[in-house]
Amino acid sequence: WGRGSVKLRAANGSERLFSQLSACPICGFSVPDLDPRWFSFNTRQGRCGACDGEGVVDEQESRVCSACNGSRLAPIPRGVRLQSERYHELTSRTVRSALAQVRRWRFSAEELLVAQPIVAELDRRLSFLSEVGLDYLALDRRAPTLSGGEMQRLRLAAQLGAGLTGALYVLDEPTIGLHPSDTHRLLTNLRKLVNIGSTVVVVEHDADTIRAADHVIDLGPGGGEHGGRVVAHGSPAEVLAQPDSPTGRALSAPPDVRPALPAMAPKVLRLTGAAHHNLRAVDAEFPLGRLTVVAGVSGSGKSTLVRQVLLPALRRKLDLVAEDPGKFHSLSGHTALRRAVAVDQSPIGRTPRSVPATFLGIWDDVRRLFAGSADAMVQGFSPARFSFNTTQGGRCTTCEGQGSITHEMSFLPDVVTPCPACGGARFEPRTLGIRYLGHSIADILHLTAEHAAEVFANHPAIRQPLSTLCDLGAGYVTLGQGSNTLSGGEAQRLKLSAELTASARHEPTLYVLDEPTTGLHLADVSKLMNVLSRLVDRGDTLVIIEHHPLVIAGADWVIELGPGGGERGGRIIASGPPKKLAKKPTATGKVLRAMGI
Repeated sequence: WGRGSVKLRAANGSERLFSQLSACPICGFSVPDLDPRWFSFNTRQGRCGACDGEGVVDEQESRVCSACNGSRLAPIPRGVRLQSERYHELTSRTVRSALAQVRRWRFSAEELLVAQPIVAELDRRLSFLSEVGLDYLALDRRAPTLSGGEMQRLRLAAQLGAGLTGALYVLDEPTIGLHPSDTHRLLTNLRKLVNIGSTVVVVEHDADTIRAADHVIDLGPGGGEHGGRVVAHGSPAEVLAQPDSPTGRALSAPPDVRPALPAMAPKVLRLTGAAHHNLRAVDAEFPLGRLTVVAGVSGSGKSTLVRQVLLPALRRKLDLVAEDPGKFHSLSGHTALRRAVAVDQSPIGRTPRSVPATFLGIWDDVRRLFAGSADAMVQGFSPARFSFNTTQGGRCTTCEGQGSITHEMSFLPDVVTPCPACGGARFEPRTLGIRYLGHSIADILHLTAEHAAEVFANHPAIRQPLSTLCDLGAGYVTLGQGSNTLSGGEAQRLKLSAELTASARHEPTLYVLDEPTTGLHLADVSKLMNVLSRLVDRGDTLVIIEHHPLVIAGADWVIELGPGGGERGGRIIASGPPKKLAKKPTATGKVLRAMGI
């Protein structure tokens, strides 16, 4: 009779309106039928109109949208509550907190008919995220802020949740960013994929992962042209027993730990009150002239402390260009330093014009050697003739010195082919006719760092950066390899080589490195530590974020954050020399004790 509405008049004369419709019977405001699209900031219905679902109102994610208060959602989805909590309030929780909240939900018998399968699936997927070591991540964490290792483990959790069988999974270094104490959780989940009928192929250097495999294939015996052969294969035990296996030798040998310096330096860089992200008013001391490792489980606040607070704060103190540092109280002890540098894994260049030879600063010397040859002098060629980056040089005019031609394919990825004129040599024929010790300028670009160091053995300015690159385990990189094709680890080692050979302009420096062992074979980690020791020996200060046991054990000073990740981290739970930490009941202490430290 009331067409979905009824007016109730009480005995005292008061009236109330009720409606079966999703509308207010007083003002007429109505709510449409809701579906999952309303709770997505990527849809027209769900996103906030003021910020277009971004949550911020400028290009730097720095001013929160006042309309949605950063939730990204439109007013209607913002007003919906489940168990007294709104959607964006739930997604702001960490995986651990959200899982606990979901398990606290209680529904009536009627509601349970709808809720039970959804809640069960939600519980299952959150559990997978937790099991791969991501329980500290907030559900609404923006993808660009995730590390490569976190993204890879997210994809792994998604595959585990999909429940596919008979699939082939290929993972490239899934332990990146994982503390050794968390590796077993990852391995447990990889084993689950195998147990449901899938095949898992892992490219990995981690000792625990290698030992946990059913079958190991060891390639080598070296890198670059020295590799490309299967030197051993079989069960981990069979590979360990192979004398020709570099992996077997590295796993069988006792740990090659860098000896720590005898005593803590009298001077320290002291940071107080660091309270950015999950840091809880942390006070930390970094010995000057020493190698300090910042360790801890994933999400404990290592990168926040070092890269987002310490480094920019120090660069500001030294009057260097820096982003705004995270919240802290004070920084002292910096007067002994002149520079602060992050030797990270960001690209050293994005085009084929940037190559290791130019980045290391040796190409100018190489060009002068070619210009000084008898044939070049007869033809009047200056060093500029041997540059592939200038129009005045002898570069190929077809590809303009790039060695390749890029064909745009509209809606498809670009196709890159060798230059038809120079065949990838970058230079025109007359320039290629000039020789140095039998090599053309194009031949030099095709040499590996290892071979080039031999060719230029009598020229220290060229040889030293190349030899250092070899010492860092990257001697297989060619001088003319496009920087856009280098891995993050290779780019980082090129930067280290450049820093180590820049003695003419060297000043006391603090170097920050984030997981420098990424991509390194077990046998090359000791080489890395020896090279880093050279920086310490000349008076520099190193602060390294690292999980590798050999790097932690070889430090002069260790700072461990924890005890967990996310809201359970952000505190210094131990600090001191490795031998002191080995006596602590912490995650890193257990790893050091297992090594016999």
